[in-house]
Parts: sequence; structure tokens; C-alpha cells
Amino acid sequence: MPRFYFHIKDGEKLIQDREGVEMPGVSAAFDEANKAAREILAERVRRGDVVDGHEFEVHDEGGAKLFNLPFKAVLRFE
Repeated sequence: MPRFYFHIKDGEKLIQDREGVEMPGVSAAFDEANKAAREILAERVRRGDVVDGHEFEVHDEGGAKLFNLPFKAVLRFE
């Protein structure tokens, strides 16, 4: 099973995920990034922190960047 790395980007700063997670494919990695972004944002909202500007930068085990997911992209406003 392939391994995916969920780095967190804050502006120019990149916090590296050195362990990664084994998942069946890119679709599962995208779903996991969405879920994790919601959880991180919920915690930041509870603390009263700013929630703008962070994103996941997801890489495969070869180091290739697969996609970016801005945390604010998982918010729904109606």
C-alpha cells in the first residue's frame, strides 16, 4: 500500500510529516486531508486562533507533490 505524507504549509514555512500514512490511493489521501483539516480548524476556532493561511501539501512516497488543500477550503458557508 502506498504511503502519503501530509505536510502542513503556513505561508513559506513547511512543517514536514516524516512518518506518513499508508492509504489505498490518492482519493483516500484527499479524504484524509479533508477530515484532518476540519479537525485542526475546529480546534483552532475553539482556541480563538486565526484559521486562514494554512494548507496541507500532500506528497507521495517518492516525494512528488500530489495536491495542496487549503484548510479554509473545507469550511462551508451558507
